[in-house]
Amino acid sequence: MDTTTILIFIVLAFSLGAILIMKKDSIPSSMRRAMAIITILLVAFAFFLIVYSSFHLGTT
Repeated sequence: MDTTTILIFIVLAFSLGAILIMKKDSIPSSMRRAMAIITILLVAFAFFLIVYSSFHLGTT
C-alpha cells in the first residue's frame, strides 16, 4: 500500500469537496447534481481509506 498516493488522493478529494461548496453558485445547474454525487463518493472513499489505514498502521 503506497501511503503517498493515498495521502494525495485524500487531500484532492477533500479539496474538491471544499471547492464545490465554495463555488456552488457558479456551477451550471445541469452539472451540479452529477458533480455533487461524484464528490460525495470520492470523499466517502477517502474517509474509508483514512479509517482503513489507521487500522493497518502497525502491520507491514
